[in-house]
Amino acid sequence: MQDNLNKEFKPTSWSIDNKVSIYVATIILALAGIMSYQSLPKEQFPEVVFPQFYISTIYSGTAPEDMETLVTKPIEKQLGGISGVKSIKSTSMQDYSAIIIEFDASENMDAARQEVRQKVDDAKKDLPTDLTQEPQIIKVDVSQIPIMNVNLAGDFDLQTLKKYADEMQDRIEALSEITRVDIVGALDREIQINVDKYKMDAAQISFGDVSTAIKSENVTISGGLVSMDGQKRTLSVKGEYKDASKLRNLIIRGQSGATVYLRDIAEVVDGFKEQESYARLNGKNVITLNVIKQSGKNLIDASDKIRAIIKEMQADYLPAGLEVKITADQSDSTRVTLHDLINTIIIGFMLVTLILMFFMGAVNAIFVALSVPISMFIAFLLMPAYGFTLNMMVLFSFLLALGIVVDDAIVVIENVHRIFYSRKDLGIVKAAKIAAGEVFLPVFSGTLTVLAPFVPLLFWPGIIGSFMFFLPVTLITTLGASLIVAYIINPVFAVDFMDRHEGEAHPTPKFDRKFTILTVVFVVIALIAYFAGSRGVGNFVLFVYAMIVMERFWLGGVARRFQSNLWPRVQNRYKRMLQWCLIGWRPVWILLSTFFLLIFSIVLTGIRNPKVVFFPTADPNFIYAYIELPMGADQKYTDSITHIIEDRITKVMGTNNPIVESIISNVAVGAGDPSQQDLSTQPHKGKVTVAFVEFGKRNGVSTKQYLGKIREAAKGIPGADITVEQEQGGPPTGKPINIEISGDKFEELTAGGEKLKRYLDSLQIDGVEELKTDFQSNKPEILVNIDRERANREGISTATIGMALRTALYGDEASKFRDPEDDYKIMVRFKETQRNNINTLMNMNIVYRDMNMGGAIRQVPLSAVADIKYSNTYASIKRIDQKRVITLYSNVLTGYNTNEIVQQIQTALKDFPKPPGTTIKMTGEQEDQQETMNFLLMAALGAFGLILMIMVIQFNSIGRPLIIFMEILFSIIGVFLGFSIFKMDISIVMTGVGIMALAGIVVRNGIVLVEFIDLLVMQGTPVYEAVVEGGRTRMTPVLLTAIAAILGLIPLAVGFNIDFAGLFSSFEPHIFFGGDSVAFWGPLAWTMVYGLLFATFLTLILVPVMYAMNKRSIDVLDHYNLSRKLKYVPFLVLILKWCMRREDVRKLHDPAYASDRAYRFFENHEEDVIVVDEKSYNGHGEVKEYQKKH
Repeated sequence: MQDNLNKEFKPTSWSIDNKVSIYVATIILALAGIMSYQSLPKEQFPEVVFPQFYISTIYSGTAPEDMETLVTKPIEKQLGGISGVKSIKSTSMQDYSAIIIEFDASENMDAARQEVRQKVDDAKKDLPTDLTQEPQIIKVDVSQIPIMNVNLAGDFDLQTLKKYADEMQDRIEALSEITRVDIVGALDREIQINVDKYKMDAAQISFGDVSTAIKSENVTISGGLVSMDGQKRTLSVKGEYKDASKLRNLIIRGQSGATVYLRDIAEVVDGFKEQESYARLNGKNVITLNVIKQSGKNLIDASDKIRAIIKEMQADYLPAGLEVKITADQSDSTRVTLHDLINTIIIGFMLVTLILMFFMGAVNAIFVALSVPISMFIAFLLMPAYGFTLNMMVLFSFLLALGIVVDDAIVVIENVHRIFYSRKDLGIVKAAKIAAGEVFLPVFSGTLTVLAPFVPLLFWPGIIGSFMFFLPVTLITTLGASLIVAYIINPVFAVDFMDRHEGEAHPTPKFDRKFTILTVVFVVIALIAYFAGSRGVGNFVLFVYAMIVMERFWLGGVARRFQSNLWPRVQNRYKRMLQWCLIGWRPVWILLSTFFLLIFSIVLTGIRNPKVVFFPTADPNFIYAYIELPMGADQKYTDSITHIIEDRITKVMGTNNPIVESIISNVAVGAGDPSQQDLSTQPHKGKVTVAFVEFGKRNGVSTKQYLGKIREAAKGIPGADITVEQEQGGPPTGKPINIEISGDKFEELTAGGEKLKRYLDSLQIDGVEELKTDFQSNKPEILVNIDRERANREGISTATIGMALRTALYGDEASKFRDPEDDYKIMVRFKETQRNNINTLMNMNIVYRDMNMGGAIRQVPLSAVADIKYSNTYASIKRIDQKRVITLYSNVLTGYNTNEIVQQIQTALKDFPKPPGTTIKMTGEQEDQQETMNFLLMAALGAFGLILMIMVIQFNSIGRPLIIFMEILFSIIGVFLGFSIFKMDISIVMTGVGIMALAGIVVRNGIVLVEFIDLLVMQGTPVYEAVVEGGRTRMTPVLLTAIAAILGLIPLAVGFNIDFAGLFSSFEPHIFFGGDSVAFWGPLAWTMVYGLLFATFLTLILVPVMYAMNKRSIDVLDHYNLSRKLKYVPFLVLILKWCMRREDVRKLHDPAYASDRAYRFFENHEEDVIVVDEKSYNGHGEVKEYQKKH
């Protein structure tokens, strides 16, 4: 090979000529990158803004059907006119309406929110005027998930606990990182005017009289300004009560003229609202503070500040005996993830350095491996510009990039290393410039092909796409930075530090004066660290010194012997093997064998039938038991059932279980399934949460075993629907089994839904936990039937009756009582024993002014104009796109394949006779999975097209790109064989992304090899010799890039973790394997590892063989005088060759054979072909003169 001494890459040459500037820039980049890393907000999940808005409306005392008619439908009608809407889903239940409007991912969410707000405002004119809460528009995003729960418990009453909780709430909400703090399980203060019906009737006083009196007296009115003595004084009447008990002395004047004290007809209680929610921690009643962080703020900083506030309050404010416990702290997971990132980078750095040292020496290996942190520093600098935070997706994208970012540096430095040693006449400066220029084009195009598969992922639609968006952006940024490092920074390091004696007659290492000075420096630094109390730093300094000594006096010698003895023998063995592969029909058999191996791997995968999952799931960090009682169940009864489940779960987990962090129970508030976006307060729902300690502290105990045990323990409670599941892995998706039945006629819809449920239950499909329906028609209801004729004759309207009942039962807010801390409602209603007695309510007097009797005040018992009827009604009514819908859903039991079960259900649905006008379809996770598969398929086609286009532009040919492109197809053999042999689950998302990422790396190695063979051929080397010599020369960078990528991925794939801080400070490395990252990222990492292992064989054997076959195909077509373009017709050349005489075939197989026609492999480079007489090795290792033949 004759290197072109005039070919340079100008930016590299400039950087070598301006070394000082590059060193200064590198130091600045490193410091700025570290500072940017420190300042970047850190959080657990990406702050994804879902293309959804949640519209909630509260109208207390309203049944689901009425809620649908009065509230949900008017709002839906207005929302239906907005463009870009994907779906509108609504749920109408007792007192509550929830509407979720989802937009297409391409819509501008700020403009969409403004339009939604406008439409909701337009709908308000059609809504009831006395809504308890006006429609609230909530943006659905991950930042609304509480970052931690602060639990207050102790031997105190709830009122006392509430006082301390309020103070803690105020202090935490004062932090700039916090949006709000929600209190769960507390009592809310309320001033209650509990009226005695019989005393009120006797005094001829109405609710309106009481409310009017309170409103008229509990007021503060400003009279204006009075000018007195040259000053303006404010004149005001302050009539608000400072003491709630003083309300008892209020005089009530009825419309009938009656006058009484309020205390004569009512009881004034400064008390609390009826307790709506309950919370317990490890069996003790608690008040829980759910802390919501502001979007874009630092999670770890917020957690640290909250803990500081709690510590400060415990020291000087909270009483002894009040226990404060923090649970579900997201910062714990984020700290572990950051810790894993740093440690995994160190592990990868060490492994890559160790391997590279054997091939190119310790110094070269270190500055190649330095491309990892420098590339990441550059990426850290760009993160704020993207608006990114350091979250789970970004951090693990860095881990994924670990083994890939060194590839560019490996190729460049290896080429510098090769030229510097082979050309004794060149100095290191010239060698570095030539080497960078020689490989710039293949490395640049190779990097583009690695980036190409990630470009389509930038356009991944939907919620899953919003989560995955961080992966391609981070990888593209980091890999782009690695290209700059490889061509600007690494050559400068090579010029100053590459040693001519590496790998040849290296002088015997001695403990000379320079090394003595180095030893003294290290010892002094270590002693300073020890005296300063930094034991870990001192140990680390001594460890580094020990590594330097080991490398200088032993490991360096081993590496040099490897470079000069073992590795050349391996290269020559590979060269002979490649020559053997090119003899006779062997290239054809190798290609066909690879093709049949692909078929075999697909068949083997089908036989093994690995479990296919949407997103991989890890061992549970949380196990949830959702409890749902029949609609209408009182929250106190729900709490008693939840207590029973809690006791059973506690028994299963055992007391003082070291892997259990806490067991938390919630009733009504916080008891809904977060994946269903249920933000309502429902007294018939409860939830028990088991939280486990982080993976590294579980001592190898799997938490998955407890899922089945808790499911068994939760059975056997009549009337209670109990679902047990773990937290979701990856972005939120629907239920694994989710069947939507929609139709126009609700009666047929409900009957069809019940019939379908019974039909599927009768099939007893294995793996289905329990098929449930979201439709309940057993909510108890009392209907008040008004005799309109009699009521109208008496002059009583339906509205008058309705408001009277509502005031008696729910209450009327007469005014507000204010103290220095807050405002509290003053509620007028019947006392509790009377308002919960239906007979008392029906005997309530309707007080009204009869205008037919000259405006006289009259009282008529409600029972005189109405009667009651006991019945059941719908618990809730769900609608999708303004059509009523019933959903059947279930989880899948542990150990079963979701896709197989869904397939069985889909087959069963085809045989189900659905009612006319009814639509049945599978949605939920299955729908998301299908959308994702469709996108990944299109993304793969786009990525492969982009890769092919990049190669065509580089080679200006279709033949050589197709040779390299075949690697992508055949590399899947390794993936299929790996997953089948080791019986691993296939994740649609992560395995799919892994295959796309694998394609780019495989193609890059192919480009580096083929481009070098092209260079040899252009310089006049015969094709067979060029293939063999090119393979031998490029074997080292191809193997190194593959090994570096694999070693970088292995810690991520197996979850290998070692605590270096603990190792050096206390000699406790805390080594463990596994964790959440393995479950989530393992399928992606193993996909690339298995693929790369097989693709390395493809690059070193199949690609050279196919390159040589290209020349043979031309020879065959020339033999028949056919157009050379026919070589692209599949199997044509093989058939023609099969029909040739054996003598002719042997002639064509001769490595020295050349066609009579000029080959013209490089049509547009003809003028650049260099005709040289170069010494090349023939098949027998002899030196032979070749001359280019046309």
